Amino acid sequence: MKIVTYGVPNISCGHCVQSIEKALAALEGVVAVKAEAAGKRVTIEFGAPASEEKIIALLNEIGYAPQMNDFLPP
Repeated sequence: MKIVTYGVPNISCGHCVQSIEKALAALEGVVAVKAEAAGKRVTIEFGAPASEEKIIALLNEIGYAPQMNDFLPP
């Protein structure tokens, strides 16, 4: 298992949090997701077949692009 945290500056409300958590939780291999509006970040625990590339692609697809220079420790 791997845990990553990404800065996502356009998380602004509970709906954003729910949208992100629902989309990422449906990705095969994702074990846990926690999105935070206040901290504007998303923490994901995952294993294969999920990957950082798939997670980033999905976040971009749903309109919540992570800041690539803003990776945060969990």
